[in-house]
Amino acid sequence: MVTRERDGRTWLIGTGADVTWIVRGTSVSRTVTAAIPPDFAAYATLLLPQETEEQYERDRALVSLLREQSPDQPWWIGYLDTGADDIVFPDAPKVTMYTGWRYVLVEAGPEQATTWRHQQAGAFWLGSLPNLMFPADRSWLVSTMWDDDRTCVGGPAGLVDRLVRDPVLRGRQVTLDQDATPPDRPPC
Repeated sequence: MVTRERDGRTWLIGTGADVTWIVRGTSVSRTVTAAIPPDFAAYATLLLPQETEEQYERDRALVSLLREQSPDQPWWIGYLDTGADDIVFPDAPKVTMYTGWRYVLVEAGPEQATTWRHQQAGAFWLGSLPNLMFPADRSWLVSTMWDDDRTCVGGPAGLVDRLVRDPVLRGRQVTLDQDATPPDRPPC
């Protein structure tokens, strides 16, 4: 068991076994399954705002809805190592996902998801949230790829419906075979 210290607490660092279910269920495509395995009842994409203040508002709205969905369990939060972003625990072992991207995965919760990452000059469009979040029971998954302008979500139909209806999140429901590129943005 690998741990790291922060904020006066010891945090469990995740391993490849903790994300195997994601790795096995995703594939390179323009569909939501590029980021989210086909294991959920519903899927959505949330457009990333271009303005910093909008991004903070979006992050707060997203975490609030996720917290309501999973109030009494830890979350796994993952920070993609792009070489430029704050990965919170730079000396921690990393897991490899998607097309060889490396993440620091930490068992924490919504408080840490909203406070651990620092904004960096020139990287405001990424927001302050981790690139990957899911609760211990794996009932939902949120993934923001570093080269996308959207966040992909899979989860219960009720959660996805609330995310799509939230005016701050600017989400749209997608199906597994549908192009997940936001309609007002060019494909990646």
